[in-house]
Amino acid sequence: METRAGDPGAFAHFDLNRVDSPAFVVDAAKLRENLRILADVRDRAGIKVLAALKAFSMWSVAPIIGEYLDGVCTSGLWEALLAGEHYDGEIATYCAAYKPDDLEEICRLSDHVIFNSPQQIERFADILELSRNRGNSFDIGLRVNPLHAEGEVPRYDPCAPHSRLGFPIDQLTEEHMALVDGIHMHTLCEQDLEPLRRTWDKAFDHLEPWFGEFKWLNFGGGHHITRADYQRDELVEFLRDVADDTGAEIYLEPGEAVALDAGILVGTVLDTHWNGMPLAITDVSATCHMPDVIEAPYRPAMLGELDAGEAVRLGGPSCLAGDVIGDYRLPVAVEPGQRFAFLDQAHYSMVKTTTFNGVPLPSIWLWDSETDSLEQIRKFGYEDFRDRLS
Repeated sequence: METRAGDPGAFAHFDLNRVDSPAFVVDAAKLRENLRILADVRDRAGIKVLAALKAFSMWSVAPIIGEYLDGVCTSGLWEALLAGEHYDGEIATYCAAYKPDDLEEICRLSDHVIFNSPQQIERFADILELSRNRGNSFDIGLRVNPLHAEGEVPRYDPCAPHSRLGFPIDQLTEEHMALVDGIHMHTLCEQDLEPLRRTWDKAFDHLEPWFGEFKWLNFGGGHHITRADYQRDELVEFLRDVADDTGAEIYLEPGEAVALDAGILVGTVLDTHWNGMPLAITDVSATCHMPDVIEAPYRPAMLGELDAGEAVRLGGPSCLAGDVIGDYRLPVAVEPGQRFAFLDQAHYSMVKTTTFNGVPLPSIWLWDSETDSLEQIRKFGYEDFRDRLS
């Protein structure tokens, strides 16, 4: 899987030795730039934009996000609690399957509670009614599967054959639609406008009988709106047309686009040796710090990587044989103590970190490239590893 991000931006001038290692560094100025773009699309299209916490939930920057967007979307009780505690605006919660014990609190916290099937809505009717009787106000949504695959990698494609995500759109009935206030679909991953157009073309005929009846239509995330070559003017026109056709309020839920190219992961070379090619062990672990490198898989871009020269295979400190990041031509001497950084690591990497094998978690720093202010937001220690075990 090829990432289409990796613009170093202001990080090209950042001294990697200003932070400890490993460390995530997020640029507040780049974050604001992304948010301004999203807010501009929102305003011109007359829609609402929610930030997806599943991709980027660095709640210390919640006030910045709240300045620009309409709220957040969450994936269950814990993210909804985080949203209620730290973020402004609307909260839309979708989960592939809710636990009954969680649902009442989710209804209290959320403005939109989105289900994966009509059967769940019917099964939890008593909980939903009780919550409303207690004064909680929320819409009911249904995630649909348009049955149109656009993803490059099947495991990341919500519309891959036999996907568990979303109710098959060709099975919708009048009885199902009577249960809901809005329709949700999330079908893209790091993609442009044309895949969205093609998906909507497939969904249009199935949903047209209910145009004017559902209150909102949520196109989910996966839209690379803040990437420089995204067709934003055409997106605005498309969203306006959808609103006119459906009579519904339109939502987008970008996650990656919020933090695109806004963060790096700083690491250090710990040791080197040779086994048919140059090898380097680093304090950055693919499996612990960037699991998508293994799961997608993909090759993260490196800050300042050289175009020529001998490549060095970088791997993490864990005992997992597959803890390999990739082959790189480092911009520094390949020797212990040298610093390097991977680009575009604010989203999905930070939220997926683990302490497998006792590998330490990266610290989290907030830098502002406009003012050069730098603050360590969080440093993790042995206790963070110990306290998640028993």
